[in-house]
Amino acid sequence: MTYDKNKSPVGWYLGSYLLRFIELEDTNRNDPEARFTSWENTVLVQAKTIEAAYTKIEKIGKLSSRPYKGGPDGVPVQWEYLGVTEVLPIYEDIADGAEIAWTERAPRKLRKLKQWIKLKSEIRQ
Repeated sequence: MTYDKNKSPVGWYLGSYLLRFIELEDTNRNDPEARFTSWENTVLVQAKTIEAAYTKIEKIGKLSSRPYKGGPDGVPVQWEYLGVTEVLPIYEDIADGAEIAWTERAPRKLRKLKQWIKLKSEIRQ
């Protein structure tokens, strides 16, 4: 069997999309140098191909982007969909302990690596 790193053998993909928070009446909202609060949301989707997964992730992201009135003054705001940032095939069945994503890191000193570790008491948000 030929291995294709872009195809999930179990039909699941991990994908992320980016949203930015805007005030709809802000005249600087399209300034490419302006700063915006953003969220990168990560979702699981079931699809036959990586392209079909992309389409599903895009649809989910766009559904998250609807205007509403925010704050005590009812200012027109929106989490604006910017686009898909990542689509990764999942290679194992979804189950406890299944590896669904990984990140290769550049070599670092052990003391630096240990700084990334969180205790159970630190994981609550």
